[in-house]
Order: sequence, then C-alpha cells, then structure tokens
Amino acid sequence: MEFLRPASWEEALAAKAEHPTAVPIAGGTDVMVEINFDHRRPEYLLDLNRVAELREWETGEQTVRLGASVPYTKIIENLRAELPGLALAGHTVGSPQIRNRGSVGGNLGAASPAGDSHPALLSAGSEVEAVSVRGTRMIPVEEFYTGVKRNALADDELIRAVHIRKADGPQQFSKIGTRNAMVIAVCAFGIALHPSSRTVRAGVGSAGPTPFRPTAAEEFLNAALEEGGFWDNGRTITPSVAKQFAELCSGAASPIDDVRGSAKYRRHAVGVMARRTLGWAWESYRGRPGGASGHVNGGSTEGGAQCA
Repeated sequence: MEFLRPASWEEALAAKAEHPTAVPIAGGTDVMVEINFDHRRPEYLLDLNRVAELREWETGEQTVRLGASVPYTKIIENLRAELPGLALAGHTVGSPQIRNRGSVGGNLGAASPAGDSHPALLSAGSEVEAVSVRGTRMIPVEEFYTGVKRNALADDELIRAVHIRKADGPQQFSKIGTRNAMVIAVCAFGIALHPSSRTVRAGVGSAGPTPFRPTAAEEFLNAALEEGGFWDNGRTITPSVAKQFAELCSGAASPIDDVRGSAKYRRHAVGVMARRTLGWAWESYRGRPGGASGHVNGGSTEGGAQCA
C-alpha cells in the first residue's frame, strides 16, 4: 500500500487524477476500520490532512459551505444555530474521539446507509461539491447515494465541501440503536421545517440500500398543512395527519434483516420516529415568536437526538 500525502488541494486533485483508485483518508474513522479488519486493501491511500481548506467553513446568507474535513465537534460547537439537525446528529456519532476526527465529507464518501449525517443533510437540503482536475460540479445530496456504500463521484473526483441550507425553522433528528453511545444506527430519521417555503423535508437512514427522502410522505404532509392552514393558525397537527405521515414514511422504507434488527422492526421504527420528530419540531415552531406567521429564523436543537 502506497501512501500519498499532498500538501495542497491542487496536489490532492493531481494525485487523484494520476491514481484514480486512491482511497481518500482524513479522519480515518471508516477507512481504517475496513483496513484493520482486512475488508479493504487499497493500492494507494490519499492522506488529505495537510489540506487545511478542507477543515474550514463559510456561513453565507442562505447556506453554509462546510469543508469536507470539518469534524463533528466543530459543527456541534459552532454551527448548531445554522445547522441544528446536523448538530443533533453529530451528538450521536461515536465517542468524543470519533467526533473529533469524523466528518460529513467522510460520511458521504463512505456512503453507508447507516451514516448519521445523511438524514440531516437530506432534510435540510444539501449539495455536494465534487471536484477534479476537469472542474467542479454540484450534486444534490438525493442524487449522491447510488447504492450500498456507493456514491456518484467519478474516479478522479474528491469531495471539497457540502453546501447545506441554513435552518429557517426547527429541525430534529432521531436515531435508534442498541445503546446510547458508540453504536451504528438500527435506523435514523431527520426532519426539517421550512416555514419560508411552507414545506417539510425528511430524511431516512439505515432503512434501505441508500439514505432517502420519503417524498410521498412529504407531499402528503405539505398538502395537509397548507389545506388546514396550520402554518398560519399554529394549531397542533391532528393525530390523523401525523399517523398518515408516519405510515407513508414507514411504507417508503425497504430495509433488510441483519444483526442489528429485522426489516419489520425497522419499518415500524421509521414510522414511530417520523411521528415523534414531527411532533417535536412542530411544537417548537408553534412555541416560538412568529411561529405561526409563516416565517421563522433559526433552528432548534431541543429534544430528539437519540433513543434506544
């Protein structure tokens, strides 16, 4: 195994172009596990730790540009107002040591269906900035996952950053595991209210071959909220609407049986998490100044996070 250690982003792109099979490594929280268990033996490792710009972020008017190597700890400490769903998800990632090293870019590159950041990225609305010596392209996160541990990157591309829409309403995240720390999700669910567009987006993890948005459930809920005037009147979402949303989310799942849980359990859990996170997020929206006026600034990191 040959170790490549570029000193700059340009050198990293050149190395990836010359060695398309090179496996990028920064935090190493996924790659080193696979290597240590002999599940992967790449010919080249491409160490990105000297590329400082990958550990930087920029907060714009509508989005946060998050460098691929920004660790979860930095997101939790510095971006919980702009990216509350992702901050909640970050709290459930491994141990403090893992959160100090692991990153959203690494989670995307691994493309595991159980990656903790995926539901939050899907529900917030995100694009992956993929770069090669040929140029840059922006990939909507919904299109980034192409299969179990497969993504849409070309052989010569690297993830430079993720562009995530800033919260304009409450966001929530829920994860089910066998314990409350250092656990791979049995399944996970993220939800984000977008009062400025009067829409709700959701993301589901570990309940199919790829992370996904339950679009039929979103469409039903958005129509129900609009028809019932919920955005304006601030009423509690009716049990029938919440139940139908949960059932549609559960129906969108296509899980498998494995050592962490059965497909039947995962489908049931997705529905439970969908109903609960919707309730938490909506109550947060109703309880805030201007919450029923159709526009709310900022997000919420109250409630949710993880259940066992």
